[in-house]
Amino acid sequence: MSAPSQRPAARGPAALAATVLIALVTACAAPESGKAALAADAPLPATVPAGTKLIIGDPPTKVALQLSGEIDKFSFDVEWANLSGGPQTSEAFRADALDVGAVAEIPPIHANWTGLPVKIVASRFRKDPLTHPTYELGIAPGVNVRTLADLRGKKIAYSPGQAQGALVLKVLKHAGLTKNDVTLVELPSTGDVYPNALASRQVDVAPIGGVNIKRYTAKFGRDGATTVAHGLRDDPGHLYVRTATLQDPAKAAAIREYVAAWARAARWVYEHPKEWIEGYYVKDQGLTAADGQYLIELAGEPDIPADWSQAIARHQETIDILAAETGNPPLKAQDLYDLRYQAVGAEAIGGGAR
Repeated sequence: MSAPSQRPAARGPAALAATVLIALVTACAAPESGKAALAADAPLPATVPAGTKLIIGDPPTKVALQLSGEIDKFSFDVEWANLSGGPQTSEAFRADALDVGAVAEIPPIHANWTGLPVKIVASRFRKDPLTHPTYELGIAPGVNVRTLADLRGKKIAYSPGQAQGALVLKVLKHAGLTKNDVTLVELPSTGDVYPNALASRQVDVAPIGGVNIKRYTAKFGRDGATTVAHGLRDDPGHLYVRTATLQDPAKAAAIREYVAAWARAARWVYEHPKEWIEGYYVKDQGLTAADGQYLIELAGEPDIPADWSQAIARHQETIDILAAETGNPPLKAQDLYDLRYQAVGAEAIGGGAR
C-alpha cells in the first residue's frame, strides 16, 4: 500500500494574515534597487549607480542650486517636490512619495513617535544664533509683556508638533513657568495666522518668524504691538529621510551627494545675497527686495558643523521637554541621526571637525 501523499497543513486565517504581514514588511524593507539592504553601520557607497532617483522636498535649496548653476550636476535623477514642513513631509513619507525632506528639529521626533522611523542626514545652524533668532515673541497690542516672567497668565499661541510649539515649551521652562501658568491656545503656525491672532487679541503672545516679525510691528506697532526676544537657540535646520530609504545602497549614496550640494548651496546663498534676494525672495516668493534684505540680515551666517555632538545634546533637551509635556516615551537623540553623514556637509564647503 503506497504511502499517503504529503500535503501542506491547512492554514487558518491567523496564519495566513501573518504570512501576508511578513511579505509586506519584507517588501517595504527591501531596497528599491533590488540589491541587498545596506546595513545601518555599513560604510556609505562611494558611487551612485545609473538609474538612481531621489524625490526631494526642499524648495529653497532647489532655487539656490538653480541660481548657482549646480542643479544639473547631480549624477542621479532628481524629482523636486514642492512641499515643506513636518506634517506635509511625514504625509509624503508615509505615501512613499518622498525620499528627502527639509525641516527643523521637531518633525523627526514626532515622526518616530508616530511609528515613522526616520534619520537626520544633515544639520545646519546659525553662527551667533542669539543675535540671529528664527523667531521672536510677538506681543498683542495693549498686552504688557516686557520680560519672560510677564508671560504668566497670558494666552499663548501653541502649535503641537511644530518648531513654534516646542519653542513655547522651552521658553516657559526657561522662565521658570509651566503650561499650567499660562493658557495655551492651539493654532496652526502657518502663513500669517499668528500675526492675525495677535492683532485680533485672540492670543496675547505668539512666536512669529521671518518677515512676519518685520511686518507685524510695522503694521500694528502704532497700536502698541511689540516683540520680545526669547533668548534661546532656535536655529536647527535638518535634512531627514526614512530609515528604510537608507537601506537602499543606491539611494544612500545619492543622499550623500545631495547633502554635499545642500551645504554648498547654503554657503552660496550667504556669499551671494543680492542674487538670492532677487532670485528667491523677490521672484520666487513674491517679497519685496527690502523684505529680502531683512531676511538675509536676520539669518546671518550659516554654520554647518562636522561634529554633531553638541547639536545632539541640544536635541536631547528638546526631546526631554516634549516627552514630559506630551506623555510620549523619551527617545535617545543620537538615534535620530545617521552619523555616517556627519562630516559630509562640512567637508563639501571645506570645513573640518570642530
